[in-house]
Amino acid sequence: MTTAKEIIGYMESLRNDNQREILMGFFKTGPGEYGEGDKFLGLKVPQTRAIVKDAQATPLCEVPQLLMSRWHEVRLCGLLLMVSRFERLSTRRLANDDTATLRRDELVAMYLRYAEQANNWDLVDLTAPKILGHWLLLPTHLGDGTEEYKRQVLDELAASPCLWRQRMSIVCTWKTTQQGDPSWCLRYAEKHLQHPHDLMHKAVGWMLREMGKRISMNLLRDFLRQHSSEMSRTTLRYAIEKMSEEERRYWMSLQ
Repeated sequence: MTTAKEIIGYMESLRNDNQREILMGFFKTGPGEYGEGDKFLGLKVPQTRAIVKDAQATPLCEVPQLLMSRWHEVRLCGLLLMVSRFERLSTRRLANDDTATLRRDELVAMYLRYAEQANNWDLVDLTAPKILGHWLLLPTHLGDGTEEYKRQVLDELAASPCLWRQRMSIVCTWKTTQQGDPSWCLRYAEKHLQHPHDLMHKAVGWMLREMGKRISMNLLRDFLRQHSSEMSRTTLRYAIEKMSEEERRYWMSLQ
């Protein structure tokens, strides 16, 4: 499979109506829910990943047709093709290669252009750390190539009215946290502390928890001392999940 048409046709042939109904409920596609109107074929993620593996030769110019599909799983396929390509261009050997940098930048620009097509939490969470988060750690020719420009890109995502762009700005920091840099997580956790949506409460708490677990629990405690009164109870519960029961009770008692 090397064209969007072939990929979509094959994925549609795998449609599973029973699984489709389960997924539509799980991803909240009903009226007024965050995934309202999303359409599913009923494919499981391992099925989509297998298709991505078989479609590695698909030209990048075909990917936007996948991203614009009405089918959730087809959009995921397009996004995972981008992840796969980005990762191949980000090996240690290619990290500072100029041609690889240009090609990574092309993927980042496409990801940002079609960000609103990643319109559910799984589409964001499976891709934002591996594309945007990894890009934060690598050379770029986008903008002026500085860290300040990268912050500007994430600031624009954080300030967007689109929930999924907002989620990208915090969830992408999972990658920088994994590499030992807490600054991105702390910056965007603080920006989203008073966000009204439960999906963002969970995302912020999750990223804070990972930062504490992987980098410094004391840094997490410092953040909580400054901000625990401002965050939702959901965010706080997620953030302190790896602490002792006694310490969790302490932090929860402050709200």
